Amino acid sequence: METALFDYDLPESFIAQQPAEPRDSSRLLVLHRADGRIEHRIFREIGDYLCAGDLLVANDSRVIPARLHGRKPTGGEVEIFLLRQQDEDGVQWECLVRGRNLREGTTVGVSDALEAVIVAVTPTGTRIVEFSEPVHPYLDALGEVPLPPYITQYSGDRERYQTVYSRPEGSVAAPTAGLHFTPELLIALREQGVAFDTVTLHVGLDTFKPVESERVQDHIIHSEWAELSSATARRINDVTLAGGRVVAVGTTTVRTLEWGATGAQGIDPYDAQACPWQRVAAFGGDVNLFIYPGYRFRAIDALITNFHLPRSSLLMLVSAFIAQAHPDEPDAGRCILLSAYEEAKREGYRFFSFGDAMLIL
Repeated sequence: METALFDYDLPESFIAQQPAEPRDSSRLLVLHRADGRIEHRIFREIGDYLCAGDLLVANDSRVIPARLHGRKPTGGEVEIFLLRQQDEDGVQWECLVRGRNLREGTTVGVSDALEAVIVAVTPTGTRIVEFSEPVHPYLDALGEVPLPPYITQYSGDRERYQTVYSRPEGSVAAPTAGLHFTPELLIALREQGVAFDTVTLHVGLDTFKPVESERVQDHIIHSEWAELSSATARRINDVTLAGGRVVAVGTTTVRTLEWGATGAQGIDPYDAQACPWQRVAAFGGDVNLFIYPGYRFRAIDALITNFHLPRSSLLMLVSAFIAQAHPDEPDAGRCILLSAYEEAKREGYRFFSFGDAMLIL
């Protein structure tokens, strides 16, 4: 399958620079994957498509103020972008580091109390940086919450780039499908009989990178740390056995749940002979599940997601989910999704992290 098939044209004017206020006033494109039918709604009306007994599962990871600024002893400016914690204490991190002559052994002063040393250069060009102390206590005062590079005009409250249910810190980008929920909407859904639970996946920058290989199958997916608790796994399995639907909030939640149904149990996710539904198992560790058309979903029944970048692995995941409703038409998922994107453009939807949402049933 050629990666170029997942390209599409999007003028910059469609890229949302400001979030909707209030959060649940964003638009909602409802896509029925079996027949490609589309409805245009407002996100706060999502309860019209959910039923008592359904379970919403969301990623509760919180974005850290991952961008730090410092100086070398010579005075040269350095930017340190935290990517992934390497130890339990939060002293050693994999980072993107920008500046001149940043070799192993280079020292960077971040503040009077915090110093960083580049201890290694990785094969991919990132740096392993060791701080003089655990860095977490300094982040609120010294760090900046990183916005995606396509958001260039936002200067509002950085809390707006967090979900209202975010808890454990560790992401460097928000699980953006959850940005549309308000506490009031979650309460209303609970009163309707729709349950809510969370998993954790700490989102890395590679989530948004385009697939660069010519063939989709040749892409090496990035790895991110995730956790699915035993209580959540049990609840998901009980809901499925009772005939309810598991509704994933965002693609990071999808990858976590599907890993619990496949990789965490040593099951090949592309094994066509495997059971179409698999109990999810609790786990904590790295997830490197690449979902593209041909994948058989085992854990989720519906998906809430935003509009994704061209050629991204997220676009491929959503295409695969739609394609599962068309087992005899291998390309149906991609065609239906890109057709829905064209409809969204005609209707003036806003794209990407601060943009509008889709509900795929």
